[in-house]
Amino acid sequence: MSAETTTSAGSPPADAAPQQQKQLQHGQGADGHLKAGLKNRHLSMIAIGGVIGAGLFVGSGAGIAATGPGILLSYALAGVLVVLVMRMLGEMAAADPQSGSFSAYADRALGRWAGFSIGWLYWFFWVVVLAVEATAGAKILNNWVPGVPQWAFALIVMAVLTATNLFSVASYGEFEFWFAGIKVVAIAAFLVIGTLAAFGLLPGTHAVGTENLTGHGGFLPHGVGAVFTGMLTVVFAFMGSEIVTLAAGESEDPEKAVSKATNSVIWRIGIFYLGSILLVVTLLPWDSAAVKGSPYVAVLEHVGIPGAGQVMDVIVLTAVLSCLNSGMYTASRMAFSLGQRGDAPKAFASVTSRGVPRIAILVSVVFGFVAVFFNYTSPDTVFSFLLNSSGAVALFVWLVICFSQLRMRKIIERETPERLTVRMWLYPYLTWTAIGMIGFVMAYMFTDADGRKQMYLSLVAAAIVLTASAVVGRRRRAAAVTPAA
Repeated sequence: MSAETTTSAGSPPADAAPQQQKQLQHGQGADGHLKAGLKNRHLSMIAIGGVIGAGLFVGSGAGIAATGPGILLSYALAGVLVVLVMRMLGEMAAADPQSGSFSAYADRALGRWAGFSIGWLYWFFWVVVLAVEATAGAKILNNWVPGVPQWAFALIVMAVLTATNLFSVASYGEFEFWFAGIKVVAIAAFLVIGTLAAFGLLPGTHAVGTENLTGHGGFLPHGVGAVFTGMLTVVFAFMGSEIVTLAAGESEDPEKAVSKATNSVIWRIGIFYLGSILLVVTLLPWDSAAVKGSPYVAVLEHVGIPGAGQVMDVIVLTAVLSCLNSGMYTASRMAFSLGQRGDAPKAFASVTSRGVPRIAILVSVVFGFVAVFFNYTSPDTVFSFLLNSSGAVALFVWLVICFSQLRMRKIIERETPERLTVRMWLYPYLTWTAIGMIGFVMAYMFTDADGRKQMYLSLVAAAIVLTASAVVGRRRRAAAVTPAA
């Protein structure tokens, strides 16, 4: 069978799942199913890199400016929420690795409507992200080579990463391994340089103490409420942590990979986010104009690192390409899972002989290109609607994960208790705590002008998908009772 040949797959019978997973783990690839092409080192870097996005290097400045040093509390609260959600997701993913991850679990635990709705909303979120990141990457490249139009660079980066995703899952994993590696090295170097500067151990620096943390209006210059406002910007920076649970289904040892990823999420968030942001607000006044623009560049320039702006452009471009690469992978695997379960056209569940869901990738990329087009032609109308209507999807996804875990835990304990190798702490109390935290953030969004707009439009998107789910479900039931001709 050539690489161009595809086979279609419907929803597999329940008793076939263990055998298919066994085949996946050995890289054999059952007909119509994904192949295990991701190595453990790929999964490790996908897990680490998933929490280091361009938003950390650039977008964190707006949060610091709006909240002050108290942004550390915003990151801590959002980090606790992500840790709890990832633990719940890890419990389910270790017990039953699925390419559709939380969408597949919602399907089983809450009903077809839940799996359909959250799956399509998540897919929608990532195809919009493709447009955002392609434009951001094109802008950086255009600054370096102004003779090439920005749209051409957007086309090039989308085309190159589409080709790598179409070739094999190992290609995606290898690109992401190096993208994530560059980000990890960059943030590690920043932490070392910043720590030395904070203690006055670099030439031309002096120990700063807490003068920037408590001066300039204090630790909470805008009051306690600003912590929650800051949390609105912070919480979405963590979207992407869950990608490793989707990728686990194509790895050599899904259970081990998921367990390792969920156990390490605490130190990843603690070191990369809290550690680096602590250095920023310790070394520089939070109300500095330079911090609002690009806090990491501001710190590096402050301690005398030459060419900090150019270096950070390279790192941000790497983060953007990493997000694009992962976005294509994530959107396509969610589309593949929806096709397998009959919630999307069957063609979405077809794979090449390399085990790549080619049609799911191409459909996702096409919508990404359409969004890029609107970003250039209608940035304040059509694209603004797309962006805002996907803004609260992260919260919807996390909420569904929580409710799915409440039911899946009982199902797993009843049917396959030996698969509970990762357990949610203090179940069900911390699960309900996470639900309460998510509910609070969603309610608080209505008090913020930008957050309110995002929540309203995201609810509109959710209503559209729920309506589609009801229509599809009604047709499915009608087809089931219609006698064969």
